[in-house]
Parts: sequence; structure tokens; C-alpha cells
Amino acid sequence: MILIGQYDSPFVRRVAIAMHLYGIAFEHRPWSVFGDATKIAPYNPLTRVPTLVLDDGEVVIESAAILDYLDELAGEEKAMIAPFGPERRRALKICALATGLADKAVSLVYEAVLRKDRSEVWVERCKTQIAGVLDALEAGRADRPTAWWFGDRIGHADIAVACALRFTNEAHPGLLGNKHWPRLEALSAECEALPVFAENAQAVSPPKA
Repeated sequence: MILIGQYDSPFVRRVAIAMHLYGIAFEHRPWSVFGDATKIAPYNPLTRVPTLVLDDGEVVIESAAILDYLDELAGEEKAMIAPFGPERRRALKICALATGLADKAVSLVYEAVLRKDRSEVWVERCKTQIAGVLDALEAGRADRPTAWWFGDRIGHADIAVACALRFTNEAHPGLLGNKHWPRLEALSAECEALPVFAENAQAVSPPKA
């Protein structure tokens, strides 16, 4: 399989980490959605990443859909999310909040780099949404007594949150002032200390206007 996208994307990174944890071999093509758009377009006309090309040539797009496919390959016993029921819905909600947070952080990068006239209204709206999500995730983590968010082993929720936090902190240092979310910070530190996170990481490199 071929995974397209750079690891400074929290979406690409979460897929790569999951693939390594599942022991699924893949070729990585670190193409940029800006500098390498013409390379990505034949596989994904949206020129978005992550894009996963399967061995038979089928293409899967969007991190949630890709992880759903990878969970099928891994099987229920190994999958990093419950196969059905309330626990699956709760995990998917955490993943959605984390990827939504990352999406807002990406929007702020584009706002700063690609727009000549920055919209302060949009910037403040994104910052408010980011802070709200962090508050919700902090409270959600406080309600989970287990070592990881949904049990005794790492899951998609932990990976999604950690990848979103790293990207946001690197792309926007000091964005939210001196506020702290200690449980999220502890989760992030624990994840980033794992070799699989260190080996699948890339410093954030904003696109040039």
C-alpha cells in the first residue's frame, strides 16, 4: 500500500502511526498538497491527504475512512476501537473532536499564510472553537480512569488527540495564552514518548503564499 502525505499533517500522521501499530507495511510518499498537487491529483482529485492507495489500486481518502478500512484488516481483537455499541460511539466522538480541533488549527495556518487581509472575526472564532474543544476533551479525559482513553491499550482516540495537540502547539505556539489542560498534556507527553510517535513525525512547515 502507499500512504500519501507529509507527517506534519496530524491526519496523515495518525494514519501512519496506526499502520505501524497494526504491523501493516506501506510505502510512504511525503507529497505536499501545495508543492506536489499534480502528483496527488491522479489519486485524489481533491488533492487532500491522507490518501491511501491499496495494493489493487483502489484509493481510500480521509483519515476516518482509511482507519475504518485498516481496522477491518486488523480484525476486531486487534482493532484500536470498539467494533460497535456505545463505547465505539464515544471513541468516534473523541476522534471527531480531535480532528475538528486539528482542522481549525490548519485553517488558522492558511488564514495567516494565504490571505492578504486576515479576518480577525474568523481567527477569534477558530480560537474560541479550539479552546472549547480542549475544555471538552479535558473533561472527557477526567471521566476515564483507564490508562488510555478507552482501556488499557492505546486507541484511535489517544492517537487523534495527541496528533492534534502536537500540530496545534507547533503551528500556533502561545495561541491560547497561559491556559493549561493538564490531562491532555499528560496524554500527549505519554504518546510522544513512544517510539512509533517519534519515528512518524515531522516539524510543521506552513505553505508559502
